Amino acid sequence: MSLAPPVVAAVSAHDLSVRFACERPQDQAAVDALVDAAFGPGRFAKTAERLREGNRLRRNLSFCAWLGKEMVGAVRQWPILIGDRPAIFLGPIATRHERRGQGYGRALVRHCCAEAAMAGETLILLVGDRTYFEPLGFEPIPFGDVTLPGPVDARRLLWAPLTPDAARGVSGLAKISP
Repeated sequence: MSLAPPVVAAVSAHDLSVRFACERPQDQAAVDALVDAAFGPGRFAKTAERLREGNRLRRNLSFCAWLGKEMVGAVRQWPILIGDRPAIFLGPIATRHERRGQGYGRALVRHCCAEAAMAGETLILLVGDRTYFEPLGFEPIPFGDVTLPGPVDARRLLWAPLTPDAARGVSGLAKISP
């Protein structure tokens, strides 16, 4: 995966300089390969995929992490509604196997959340591990407030309010935004 990335932003994942750039159409195959390597074909059976299939990728909020010409990670975000309230669905997020544990994933999450806030988004939803995502600003959703279009472990359903009170009164089924 060595595509020449545009220089958009320089950030540090631990001591390593990494550049983030919005995912471009020419990055799609490399991102798909990265996600496939990280999650395998079983990911298509997960409920989270119901919020991605048939949805439109928010390229301006989906990023590739580059170390030189090497894509070391990627994160995608999608427009959804929770009940009738707009939100962003984060995922998948993947890093190259040999680069895991080096801070690239966390740096990608911080970056995409900051960019979403700057774009005027107010709430990000994801399905993920609390120990990984809580230090990044995500919090558990009160049990039963949000449902997904299929089974999901409610303990893994998290959100990050990007503005004060963004989650107040938000409830209902998470679905693809028309």
